[in-house]
Amino acid sequence: MNVSPRFLAVALLSLGLGLAAAAPALAQSSADVEPDITIRQEEDRTIHEYRVNGQLYAIEVRPRQGASYFLVDHDGDGNFEREEGDRVAVPQWVLIRF
Repeated sequence: MNVSPRFLAVALLSLGLGLAAAAPALAQSSADVEPDITIRQEEDRTIHEYRVNGQLYAIEVRPRQGASYFLVDHDGDGNFEREEGDRVAVPQWVLIRF
């Protein structure tokens, strides 16, 4: 296969411009991953609320007695599911959207 030098230069230049344009998007999306944590103390428990971009996605409940547990909204519909023990939720962050 014979590729002209001009075609190769244009292809490499466009690839470089595409990567340069994607770099700020990657930097911005990774900065948005840091959650805001609100801690509330109640009579018999401490509650940690985790938010990203203002949206509540997880609540950690730490009772004075007993094991702590999480309430997690996996798909953003407002329905929280209880998770406890050593079960770990896998992060599902969006890094790039096309």
